[in-house]
Amino acid sequence: MAVSEQQLAQFAQTYEWRIPFDASPRHLAGPGDARHVTHGLAAAGWKRTSDPLSTQLVLTSPDHRYRLDFTPESGMSAWWRLWAEPTDTERCWAATFGELVPAEILCAFTDALIAPPPQRPSTPLDVLDAAGWRIDARGAASSPDANCRIEQHADRPGGSQPAWHVEVCDPDRPRSRLWHAHFDTSTPVHLVNAFVTALADTTPLQRGMYDRTALPDVSRQRSTVTAKQIIEAHKTRLDTLRALARAVRRPSTPAAAVPAPSAAARPAPRR
Repeated sequence: MAVSEQQLAQFAQTYEWRIPFDASPRHLAGPGDARHVTHGLAAAGWKRTSDPLSTQLVLTSPDHRYRLDFTPESGMSAWWRLWAEPTDTERCWAATFGELVPAEILCAFTDALIAPPPQRPSTPLDVLDAAGWRIDARGAASSPDANCRIEQHADRPGGSQPAWHVEVCDPDRPRSRLWHAHFDTSTPVHLVNAFVTALADTTPLQRGMYDRTALPDVSRQRSTVTAKQIIEAHKTRLDTLRALARAVRRPSTPAAAVPAPSAAARPAPRR
């Protein structure tokens, strides 16, 4: 399922009249545009396998190993769910994401499904430590504003392999969860790394003046990024993902020769 010209035109129409505002920190920027995720997967050949008239969107990878469910307004804690079927060498795994997860952060995770894994994988805590997050004695990481926490825990009693859990809370109500992400014990670590790398990035995310954010008082200021740059960056990212997917399907074309997409194709600031 490719992204059609009509769909690209509709994406452009959404942004061409907007004045972009920079929202930060990223974990409080709000959900943004789900098409950062769905267009990226469609460009890589994923197909819609759900009822076109249903509010639930199900996308399935070309090899039928991966399935992404997006169920907005579901009343459930997780609006996004991704499943991976087992192979001869890998176990099945699942990841879930809450309603207010920023699409630009989530698409770093889904883009990493398409790009080849790095040769030298690090751990999520290494990534967060390098980004200046606080690592406590129990091995949990907290964002500089302390509103986002990432920790490891066992999915089952006595389990030796930890799962990763991300939780963002309201600072005025510490037990009030705004959104979460959960990666079970078999989720490849390079995918978790891609997610936390995008999460810890200090670059603001662009939002419209009236877009929903995780908290009403999230910092927003007029962006130096233009609407045209947002549109062009989206198209460039889709082209990159399309080329990566083709390279993976054709082993004679090394996927490493194709540059990996940046999450939501960060637009260059206007000078």
